[in-house]
Amino acid sequence: MKKVSVITPSYNQASYIEQTIQSVLMQKGNFELEHLIIDGGSTDGTIDILKKYNDKIQWISEKDHGQSHAINKGFSMAKGAIIGWLNSDDLYEHGAIQKAVSMFTHNSSCQWVAGRCRIIDENGSEIRKSITRYKNKWLSRYSYDRLLVENFISQPAVFFRKSFLDKIGQLDETLHYIMDYDLWLRMGAIENPVTINDSLASFRYYSNSKTGGELNKSLDEVKRLCHYYAQGRKNILLKNWVYRMKIRIAYTLMNSIHSLG
Repeated sequence: MKKVSVITPSYNQASYIEQTIQSVLMQKGNFELEHLIIDGGSTDGTIDILKKYNDKIQWISEKDHGQSHAINKGFSMAKGAIIGWLNSDDLYEHGAIQKAVSMFTHNSSCQWVAGRCRIIDENGSEIRKSITRYKNKWLSRYSYDRLLVENFISQPAVFFRKSFLDKIGQLDETLHYIMDYDLWLRMGAIENPVTINDSLASFRYYSNSKTGGELNKSLDEVKRLCHYYAQGRKNILLKNWVYRMKIRIAYTLMNSIHSLG
């Protein structure tokens, strides 16, 4: 039976982390589960929630150097042959881990899998379905060149072999917004992911989230990565510039509609 380690970085997420924990613990199937929560010293009641699950999860709470550092600590602690990374406000769908485990079990050459992912709001209601459809389209037509242009892979819906992570290397801790994208680009340069055409997770988007609140900084990191990995390929750089403009326009429009509604 394969062991699966789920890494959850956390800092002052008492409003959501119990839902995240429960979405992990409800996962059933032919695997052994290890849930590691790496907390950065929360002061909002998160620790009291973690203590409730002492017999079901492993957790530490101490100062760290940011989200990437916390996740890397979890990667180093993980004992599982397969790793998932679920942030403290996101959720797994029913059966997500078993679907990933089945892919690895039946395909010995598979190094990482990527599934579909819903976008939800603070209350758990699905939002931004057009973005989900767009990302699903490109995921089903995966190519590394397309991934160089834009990140259509949803981080909560990815699982990978620990041995592959050891080969690729952990997260770049100088990145604060798209450390996942950098990891996918390094992985994709060696092996294509096996895609799963089912929703494995829900990503929570809200104005105070890191993704929701600091879009421009995130896109600046996208530009930095594209220039690094595209290695001067002008067609890729141009397409990436167009992509970043589209994202800025789309999110401006959606935020305007949301504020009016």
